[in-house]
Amino acid sequence: MNFSKLTISSALAIGLMASAPMTTMAADSADPIKIVVNNWSSQVVLSNIIGQLLQSKGLNVEYKSSDTQLQYTAMTAGDMDFQVEVWEGSQAESFDKAVKAGVIDLGSHTAVTREDWWYPTYMKEMCPGLPDWKALDACAAKLATAETGKKGRFVGPPADWGKHYSDRIQALKMNFQEVPVGQAATLWAELQAAYDRKEPVVIFNWTPNFIEAKFEGEFVEFPTYEPACLTDKKWGSNPDAVYDCGAPAKGYLKKAGSKQLGEKWPAATAMLKKVNFTNAMIASAAALVDVDGMTPEDAAKKWIATNETTWKTWVN
Repeated sequence: MNFSKLTISSALAIGLMASAPMTTMAADSADPIKIVVNNWSSQVVLSNIIGQLLQSKGLNVEYKSSDTQLQYTAMTAGDMDFQVEVWEGSQAESFDKAVKAGVIDLGSHTAVTREDWWYPTYMKEMCPGLPDWKALDACAAKLATAETGKKGRFVGPPADWGKHYSDRIQALKMNFQEVPVGQAATLWAELQAAYDRKEPVVIFNWTPNFIEAKFEGEFVEFPTYEPACLTDKKWGSNPDAVYDCGAPAKGYLKKAGSKQLGEKWPAATAMLKKVNFTNAMIASAAALVDVDGMTPEDAAKKWIATNETTWKTWVN
């Protein structure tokens, strides 16, 4: 699914929000708040939810597509204003630098995140010792393909998501090769094809996500993450390399705003600080697109219609 051209009219948003308070945030600028849109379903749906809620309060909204790393350069420059999903596992380094440069940390969601290698449960019979990463590495030959030769194939995320899995493979001296996909939908297609035939497959996955409700599986357990793993070669099992660890098992999910967000739209900023999604909310939002086949705009409309008690605490 191509999310590069997402638009939504103010008329549609206001129509969706017939039950919402219609008072305008009068102190805020009439300029559009530029909401960042990335290339995975939950982020796009949540961005549309926020956009429609802001429009219901009389504010103008514009959606701006960006990858997960360049978005922070754009936010620092004031070219983008709000990001609803800042994932610790893939964005912490870029986010921390951006905060030092003036980007606003708008607080954490209740949701707890994890991003890492993942396999279907049936693979435990093929690779005894899972979820330990050494057991997976010992099983690499069963995941080898014509593309990877004798090495196991790890189906990785889109390159712009900022992961360092090839570095991890080298640091841990694994007999694997990362093969990144171009879009998230390809991950699920790879998983579905292997799952239907009960074939071995290891993919990049994350939670919260609709996958956990559709497929049985587990994350691979790598050496426990510590921040020093990303910067200090002396940390971990390989004294000559960084990234010799897994990702955070209980990562944060934050919101971020540009410096001008608080200056130009103070009332909207106060609302955005109160926005709070749980794991279940995010997984269900993603499922509306990835399972039910809805557009992100319509998925946001449905989420708003069925979660009025939740979002009213944000906008009031």
